[in-house]
Amino acid sequence: MEFSENIFHLSARFSGHVQGVGFRYATKQLAKGFDVTGHVRNLTDGRVELEAEGTEGECQRFLGEILSELDSYIRRTECRTGKRVRLYKEFSIK
Repeated sequence: MEFSENIFHLSARFSGHVQGVGFRYATKQLAKGFDVTGHVRNLTDGRVELEAEGTEGECQRFLGEILSELDSYIRRTECRTGKRVRLYKEFSIK
């Protein structure tokens, strides 16, 4: 894993009933099934932020799995994608 390479990056923010329900833990567990790095964390405004790096396909499939498995908690998802230098070595909860 090279940190100087440009890698696909996906940033998503979920709103709804996403804090205090195990959302971050469930997201971390789902990440184990994908070749992605990054983190998931609570934001002070009540949303949850996801940062994921990997191939575009892996990141998009990971997001799709989150939306499918945790849809009962999510009211709205804001998503941005792009390329940047790799920042993460693993997927974690912050």
